[in-house]
Amino acid sequence: MIHSRAITCLLAFVCCLGPLIAENLVKPRIEVFKAKRQLLLYDGDKLVKTYPVALGSNPVPAKERQGDRATPEGSYFICLKNPQSQYHLSLAISYPGPADAKRGLKANLISKQEYHAILKADADRKPPPWNTKLGGEVFVHGRGSSPDWTWGCVALDDADIEALYRLVPVKTPITINP
Repeated sequence: MIHSRAITCLLAFVCCLGPLIAENLVKPRIEVFKAKRQLLLYDGDKLVKTYPVALGSNPVPAKERQGDRATPEGSYFICLKNPQSQYHLSLAISYPGPADAKRGLKANLISKQEYHAILKADADRKPPPWNTKLGGEVFVHGRGSSPDWTWGCVALDDADIEALYRLVPVKTPITINP
């Protein structure tokens, strides 16, 4: 016979770990709130887990160009998973996206050919060109959630990126808010 105290402890443990063991999200999506230094994982409209994050070492403005150390803002998707990242594990963000390409073309940072390549990558749900003056290779990755230290990525603690990496498939939407 199982004691009621053992059942209570087991239920408390399972409830506490629930979001970590939910392996089959039906409609995953990610929201990053730069000002709060938080990444929220949703399944549809249901909040599954909140993670603390670090940002680029220039954390306030939206990314505009290569080397500015700013984290982008806008709507993107996870375009690939890297299990051999130098930052433990990483999820590539589809930056630059169409809105970034439009801004970059208008500012003469990218050519019409680069603009069209970014739009095509977005339409095909593939990684965009990362070698333009807009910058690229922006990831959600591990190696620590504080202080702001990345070149423009979103960094989590290693245990958190392990959980997120397992739960989030390629093509998952990610929105990065100010």
